[in-house]
Amino acid sequence: MFEDRSDLAVDRHLVVSGRLRTRRLQLGLTQKQLVSRLARRGIRTTNKTLSSFEHGAGVDVVRLPELAGALDCTVTYLLGLTEDPARWEPDRSGAPDNGPVSRPAVLNSPGLVSQPDVHWILGPDIPARPPRR
Repeated sequence: MFEDRSDLAVDRHLVVSGRLRTRRLQLGLTQKQLVSRLARRGIRTTNKTLSSFEHGAGVDVVRLPELAGALDCTVTYLLGLTEDPARWEPDRSGAPDNGPVSRPAVLNSPGLVSQPDVHWILGPDIPARPPRR
């Protein structure tokens, strides 16, 4: 059961890496220019780190909103859930690669009703943490 999820996680990771590079090239940006865009968003990184992200090294998922914002696309696009860089909602193509990852039944808490057809992806304008009051 978990082997399939692990394979999906690896596939999703490779999709993100590929999408980072593809989108950067679509925009005509060099790695150095993207690093500058990220710096303006408060993300300190180097060309070397960005290159490793684009070639399959671990991309910190916490940084996906900033990466999406710097690349003028959505997190949904970076995750490979849509082909349209401006679209927030996942495509409904029915292909197994584009489907959401559902939680195994054994991990669902008793008494909670899961809604497998409802999936929300946060955009780059959504703060990572709620504002302090």
